[in-house]
Amino acid sequence: MLNKDRWLLPEGIQEILSPQALTIESKRRSLLDLYQCWGYDLVEPPMIDFLDSLLTGTGHDLQLMTFTLTDQISGKLLGVRADMTPQIARIDAHHIKTEHPSRFCYIGQVLKTRFEGFSQSRSPLQIGVELYGHSGVESDIEVLLLMIQTLKKTGLDDFHIDLGHVGIFRSLIRQSGLNKNAEEALFDILQRKAVTELSAMVSSLDITQRQQQQLLALVDLNGDISILEKARSVLSANDADNNELSAALDNLQNIANCLLSRMPDLKLYFDLAELRGFNYHTGVVFAAYLPGHGQEVAKGGRYDGIGKTFGRSRAATGFSTDLRRLVSISNENIDTIGETIIREAIFAPVVEAQQAERLTSVIMELRQQGRRVIRELPDSNSTAESLNCTHILSNESGEWQIVEA
Repeated sequence: MLNKDRWLLPEGIQEILSPQALTIESKRRSLLDLYQCWGYDLVEPPMIDFLDSLLTGTGHDLQLMTFTLTDQISGKLLGVRADMTPQIARIDAHHIKTEHPSRFCYIGQVLKTRFEGFSQSRSPLQIGVELYGHSGVESDIEVLLLMIQTLKKTGLDDFHIDLGHVGIFRSLIRQSGLNKNAEEALFDILQRKAVTELSAMVSSLDITQRQQQQLLALVDLNGDISILEKARSVLSANDADNNELSAALDNLQNIANCLLSRMPDLKLYFDLAELRGFNYHTGVVFAAYLPGHGQEVAKGGRYDGIGKTFGRSRAATGFSTDLRRLVSISNENIDTIGETIIREAIFAPVVEAQQAERLTSVIMELRQQGRRVIRELPDSNSTAESLNCTHILSNESGEWQIVEA
């Protein structure tokens, strides 16, 4: 008996049809051209890799998202990549010998065991850039500017950038002398913005009242750029023993000043309790949000030292997004985009043998010019309309002419 559900796909796995597929491909080419103009070299990591390589420096979260299988040749555990960042770290550590900054861009499918973030897919088309070998604020700004340009090139402009810094939370934890269990519990509460729960836990910790107040303040330290000055006061960032905290706030201030000097209308939002990627990020974290979409549409940050396991620890910063999802939520109409890309399609009818050679020559010439020509197949009963053709090749007084359908 035939299974009537064989046409169904696994949950979170999609087929992309034309014209959306054509739109995505057009955007892919456009973005890779953009990255190349900024000096980023395209790399293509493998879809399947040794599991320990895929999970390097990323913490437990990515392990839960990764499909695993056993390699029948080596007997080792393999993983289907759920994120490309560890693979780029290996490329930088193992293949790139320069001590100068290295810039990489990439695009490819990743596979996740469950839904995550804004993608609405377990197999997003991940695209992004990474910059290795520079620890200054300038590289973070460069990556942020490229993320902004990426959103604009896909037709999105009504977004705001959310900025945070994992060093702020880490500094407060270190000053308080809290153990790993307490740190993880506080991290979880802060991500949920559970104020009552946070207050109860902080009051139960064996820390000073000042340290309690600093941890409690994090959940309210969000808003426009003025929140940074408020944070200096509330978190006592100007104290001599808070150099790390002060440096993190200076880093955010410098990034914000530079972005706003180049793009005065850019909407910036600060959330000092935002700790996305806390397990592997080491500095600034950022994300782009759109009205009506609760999850970020692109994200990134600094993750220095991620290549250490591969024998080369370098500063690193980057961002990534799901190109398919960006296109699907773009302000542009996907059907219109597809039609615009195609522009025209020329229908070439079936002809008698004596006309076929000349018609074939004409078709080849048109295709060499980059024009879309669809030949009618014998006994197919196709028409220009059924093949969505805008024009027809018509024999006018012995010459093939292109006429409107």
